[in-house]
Amino acid sequence: MPRPTILTLLAMLGVGGALALALPETQAAPSIAMLAPDEAEAALARATRESRLAEGRAARLTREAEAATEAAARTASEAAALAARIQQAEADIEVARAQLTIARLARATLTARLAKKQEPTARLAAALQTAARRPLALAALQPGSLKDVVHVRAVLDSAVPQIRARTTALRSELDRGRALEAQAARALDQMRSGESALRQRRTELATLENQQRLASRNARGAALREGERALALAEEARDLDGLVDKLGEVAALRQELAALPGPVLRPADLATALPAAPAPAPSASIPPPRDFQLPVQGRTLTGFGAKRASGIASTGLSLAPAKGAQVVAPARGRIAFAGAYRGFGRIIIIEHDGGWTSLVTGLAQVEVAVGDLVIGGSPMGRASGGTDPVTIELRREGVPVNPLQYMR
Repeated sequence: MPRPTILTLLAMLGVGGALALALPETQAAPSIAMLAPDEAEAALARATRESRLAEGRAARLTREAEAATEAAARTASEAAALAARIQQAEADIEVARAQLTIARLARATLTARLAKKQEPTARLAAALQTAARRPLALAALQPGSLKDVVHVRAVLDSAVPQIRARTTALRSELDRGRALEAQAARALDQMRSGESALRQRRTELATLENQQRLASRNARGAALREGERALALAEEARDLDGLVDKLGEVAALRQELAALPGPVLRPADLATALPAAPAPAPSASIPPPRDFQLPVQGRTLTGFGAKRASGIASTGLSLAPAKGAQVVAPARGRIAFAGAYRGFGRIIIIEHDGGWTSLVTGLAQVEVAVGDLVIGGSPMGRASGGTDPVTIELRREGVPVNPLQYMR
């Protein structure tokens, strides 16, 4: 068989071109930390849900800020809305990271599969190209060469369909590889866009918080006195549970004093009996904090009641947020403690109405002070991240309860 015929046939089939093609190098920066392969799908679903919820909270808080008539309430809602937008940007970054991880994993799997498919096709193409290089005159002079040509022609008749099918499949796989690379590039662009939005919103929140500090400068003296009392209680408490209990007792006393009736005027008839004090409302009738939410976004490490490594049941939830993630108030309340405490890092304790208390640990930065009034979603600081989880506990008169049953 003449040499041009075989070479032309190989060119028509595109064997050489298909074998020379390779998946393009990824455009993703190698410094980006990828997720573990077995966590990518779950992280994508969780981050997508968190982004949607944060967007809804931001919209609701923005409406509340626009409807507020008092400056303090409007500023508090604006700050909480900005914190929700920050959490939305954090979730969007996690979505992009999960998508990039999934695309890279699919691309690696496709590369390995292509390597297996290309090997036999490459060997067959090389053999045909070797046969095509034999000069026709040499084939006529050698004994048996014409018979070999006939055999080669017979082999080609059976091999060409296989080559064509395999080449088509290879090209289809290569197209799939390019699509995966484009998907990874889009995920990377989305991550960079999310990081840019996150920096902008953090700057806006810092500006708003600075305005709040200037507005509350007159109340700073009272806040310092309350902070000193909280630190004194922290020194007296044996452990974190003891601190929460002591702060709960102080909060209960404060609520009892606030509920006392005002001074009674001297009656004209001193023989008249004083009016009976109203009976206290039963504690069971007091509902839990309204619209309770988790203080930070992240994967759940330990659930309520789960056994820890020490064998003691967990009294709260432990979450694994990103380093520097936004931490917000889980519900409306008053800051009873904010600062470092005995090996727990920086913690925040919030008093809610009706004897409810929430505890948040694992903060790298605290941006509230004792005595501050917060609403659900108010920014409170940043998470340490890394190996330090954020823990949230909810207690009713000192008894731990599962916070998830009070979430919307």
